[in-house]
Amino acid sequence: MQASDLSQILTRLEDNENNTTSFDESWSQGRSAFGGIATAFAVTGMRKLLQSNQPMRSLMVSFIAPVHPGEVRVEASIQRQGKNVTQMSADLICHDEVCLQAMGVFGNSRPALQVAPCSDFNPSPREQGLSFDEYLKRLPGFLSYFDGCWIDGGLPFSGNPSRQLNLWVRHKADMSKLPTERIVTIADIPPPVILSYFDKPPVPSSSLTWSLEFVVPPESVKADWFYLEFTVEAAADGYTQQSGKVFDETGQLCALSRQCMVYFA
Repeated sequence: MQASDLSQILTRLEDNENNTTSFDESWSQGRSAFGGIATAFAVTGMRKLLQSNQPMRSLMVSFIAPVHPGEVRVEASIQRQGKNVTQMSADLICHDEVCLQAMGVFGNSRPALQVAPCSDFNPSPREQGLSFDEYLKRLPGFLSYFDGCWIDGGLPFSGNPSRQLNLWVRHKADMSKLPTERIVTIADIPPPVILSYFDKPPVPSSSLTWSLEFVVPPESVKADWFYLEFTVEAAADGYTQQSGKVFDETGQLCALSRQCMVYFA
């Protein structure tokens, strides 16, 4: 199985009549694939069924079982197609097992009331951050496919408890032809913010559910760099809830994220 960047892996899925592609161990974190790439598979599978270029508006994901390296298949279907909105579902299949289920909502733009996002954008410069390369020994290998740095807050396994995690990220691969998947994968990069409370790895953790809402059509976002602000809302009984905002480097709010995650301290 060939090692590939994200664009190549997703393009194979997009072009394959059987809705299959494959990925190798370099995209894994622990027992399973990076959740962002697993979710991107489902998004690509749903997009293939669209009859027009409707932007994705929201995404809901349930991570059911580990997604192991190798071949994966997407089974997508249209639940309802209206004049402006298409609602879809997708199952990610690996080794004949459903590993992930997703619901996606795609919708046309139309004249409507415009209310600007209520959000401040005042990030620290990338030059002041700690780069992924500098901290790579404590981070999953899939981050080698991204440029990024940790800024102001909850660095994983720092032993410096923080409710906030901020970082800058961009793809190393050219994702211009896959704008939705580009943001989906970026938005899932932050680990559980609760990991800043621990001194050293490993602390096994994973997402259980994830929702992502697009504030603007992904196709309209042209910037390379994204700034992520994530906050742990609560943590108890081995579960943690966190929310986040995804900005592009111009300060445009692109997406809102919320996750329920599990961790084993």
